[in-house]
Amino acid sequence: MADRTSPAPAAALVTSRPLDEYCGLFGLTRAALAALRGPLLDCPGGAAALAAEARPLGCRVIATDPVYARPPEEIAARALAARAAMAAAMDARPELYPSCRHRPPERYLRSWDRARRLFAADRVAHPGQYVAAALPRLPFADGTFALTLSGYLVFAYPALFGPERQLAALTELVRVTAPAGEVRVHPLFDGTGRRADHLDPVRHLLGERRIASEIRILPPATEGGRPRRMLVLRRADHRERCPRSTPAPPTAGRRPRR
Repeated sequence: MADRTSPAPAAALVTSRPLDEYCGLFGLTRAALAALRGPLLDCPGGAAALAAEARPLGCRVIATDPVYARPPEEIAARALAARAAMAAAMDARPELYPSCRHRPPERYLRSWDRARRLFAADRVAHPGQYVAAALPRLPFADGTFALTLSGYLVFAYPALFGPERQLAALTELVRVTAPAGEVRVHPLFDGTGRRADHLDPVRHLLGERRIASEIRILPPATEGGRPRRMLVLRRADHRERCPRSTPAPPTAGRRPRR
């Protein structure tokens, strides 16, 4: 599976999503977070408020992101740049953001402003819960986390993650997740709304590594919106290695059928 990525890809945006947005993206509730029997991994964490807002629920979140190795003022600047980029994207392509039909983009982005402030304060108060690391290698032992969330990275940036790196990143996320836990990945498209080209062959190769995968359909976030699709991964026994719904990867010299 050739990895035809750009030699100098753009960096991922450092977003500032609040807890409620995480719940919507990953099919979670506050009650489910409170009931987790173990820590949760947020990879990448960016400048999000998940760790700060989940702590009062009794849920311990470890956020990991390569940007945490940078000075706080640089993280803040990149988070503000991401806010500006999101505002521009919502203005240019409102059809990709159903929330625009129900509330002004600026109102939505104010939730990011609050999350960014919570993140900055929480990182100072709890620095051990923010780990500088980048996929596809994470500094955690096997099976550390009860649940792992990965938002807006693996399939959202084709220039950063070609198919080989997608496979390595997803395998690593499963490695650090407990056997009874799940890895949830969203979205399955890039910044233009285009579906990930290599999702099907990557799922097949995950099956060969004894990792079961499914596409879970979540209800629309807003009235009139489209159902959302999330990739869910878990360790599988030998009977689940290759789910029947997963197509085989294309053979050399033949393009996959769309």
